[in-house]
Amino acid sequence: MGVIRLMDEPLSNKIAAGEVVERPTSVVKELVENAIDAGSTAIEVLLVEAGLTSIQIIDNGAGMDSEDALLSFSRHATSKIANEHDLFRIRTLGFRGEALASIASVSKVTLHTSNGENGTFVQMEGGRLIEHRAGSLRKGTDIKIDQLFFNTPARLKYLKTLQTELGHSIDLMNRLALSYPAISFKLVHDGRTILQTSGSGEIQRVISDIYGVSIAKKMIPFEAESHDYKISGYTSLPEVTRANKNYISLFVNGRWVKHYAIANTVHKAYHTFLPLERQPITILNIEGDPYLTDVNVHPAKQQIRLSKEKELMDLIHETIRRTISRAVRAPIIEQPKAPKQAPSRQLDLWKTTHTVKEPDIQSSRSYAPPVPARTFNPMPELEAIEVPGANDAEPPAIAEPPIPEAEPEQIPEPPEHRFEDPFEEESPQFPELEVVGQIHGTYIVAQSTDGFYLIDQHAAQERIKYEFFREKVGEVDTSERQALLLPLTFHYSRDEALRLKEALDVLAESGVFLEEFGDTSFIVREYPTWFPNGFEQEVIEDLIEQVLNERKVDVKKLREDAAIMMSCKRSIKANHYLQKHEMERLLADLKLAEQPFTCPHGRPVIIHFKTYDVEKMFKRVM
Repeated sequence: MGVIRLMDEPLSNKIAAGEVVERPTSVVKELVENAIDAGSTAIEVLLVEAGLTSIQIIDNGAGMDSEDALLSFSRHATSKIANEHDLFRIRTLGFRGEALASIASVSKVTLHTSNGENGTFVQMEGGRLIEHRAGSLRKGTDIKIDQLFFNTPARLKYLKTLQTELGHSIDLMNRLALSYPAISFKLVHDGRTILQTSGSGEIQRVISDIYGVSIAKKMIPFEAESHDYKISGYTSLPEVTRANKNYISLFVNGRWVKHYAIANTVHKAYHTFLPLERQPITILNIEGDPYLTDVNVHPAKQQIRLSKEKELMDLIHETIRRTISRAVRAPIIEQPKAPKQAPSRQLDLWKTTHTVKEPDIQSSRSYAPPVPARTFNPMPELEAIEVPGANDAEPPAIAEPPIPEAEPEQIPEPPEHRFEDPFEEESPQFPELEVVGQIHGTYIVAQSTDGFYLIDQHAAQERIKYEFFREKVGEVDTSERQALLLPLTFHYSRDEALRLKEALDVLAESGVFLEEFGDTSFIVREYPTWFPNGFEQEVIEDLIEQVLNERKVDVKKLREDAAIMMSCKRSIKANHYLQKHEMERLLADLKLAEQPFTCPHGRPVIIHFKTYDVEKMFKRVM
């Protein structure tokens, strides 16, 4: 007799559940996505003990009739795919038809559903049908999952604490709310409401519900499209940062996905605008033909493959980079009154009303420059909240000048075919500053007609030197080399030496001219004359170390890192007292910089204190 046999359905469902149902969050994800696919406009999630005791999802969607309600618990039963061609144009969140069967196999399920004409009640336990009868006529679906993993207790030992498991569900609901602002979401845990959105369709309201009003006010919109893709969303001003990429939310055709390359592209767009090891908050919606995406590559459908990925990456990088650059380089001096911008055009189901409005906000302290009057601000009609000194490690908050009200007839109608660029025709302006003095040999004090300024002298010279070295590293002119009387010698392990031999050309393009000197040694006979004086060997060693630490050496990145490193080594340090003419020269050079308001690491260079706000602090005005 043969040893191969077919598994029965309950056993195969449990095995499938091992891939689909990892934790309570997996159940919440599958059921809420089903509710979204059913056209729901209101979805309520009720959890008891982070979902381990009970998970209940209530929606007002299309519901099912009696036959479909029972069939939905069969494995691979789906209404989304009719043939193999449908697999390549998936527009729904669910499509495999394995979620309910997998969930029912490891829990106790009760289902109330109605399509408005008849109601159905179904009860399952461990994958077995317990009861099937007529039920309530309330349109929509109410499904409850009790005692998850009751018949597979081994799975329970792999779960984390209740707080950790609840955190996963909260994160999931936050992402879904950001992706579908036109749906009202409510998350309740042990009787306490954790998240509730209005379903108004205004994504900026959802951002406020999730991250708070003060963060939402500092999110700026973007939108662009190429031949194959359209992107839109909101991204934070450089002052708003987080420690990891978890705050970069990516949605492809409405589906929340994890995509390392896209998240990394978003971070690279902030290059020199963010402090080291800090990340932005970004909500990025990507739309494209379903034929360009393969969503059937991960059991939980959290990862996808994209066609024409390079085109998409370039579009994302250029759009976010341009948006951030124009935001932080906007004029410091207040601009004359400008009419309000019209809202951006509507997107599809999950982006139907991403309108952008402008508030009337004024704060006492800001980066220079503050966001100009024409900048879109995503938080209308909400009172400004200022929390000074909330986190001393973070950069100070960006203030926004008051935005004048415009007459209704002044609002221009945006063209249908393009995004209305809120920064169009703005040019960067640097204030005319008069040096007053210096504080602790670190900060320059200067004044202008609209208040006074503090300038970090180290950050200022870093920016100036960075732009100088960035240009020089890109040239590597053979005529600008200094020969050494005694060559510098460097020794490395055998595997490191092999990697360096492969990267000799890349290093040479960045100004490091290594020559092989035996199996594991190298010498340098000359270096560019513009290398920081006294730091030549240190710079060479640092650049070599960067090559050894990178899996794939990128010439552009190496040059950029070299420019940043050299600018830091050559810049004025703290506690270094300057003469007045030296401070004036530094500010004059800073004014000529391409981006004078942040250092290469993304820290602020100049902070502005308005005259009005200083007078207010001294009670000269009320």
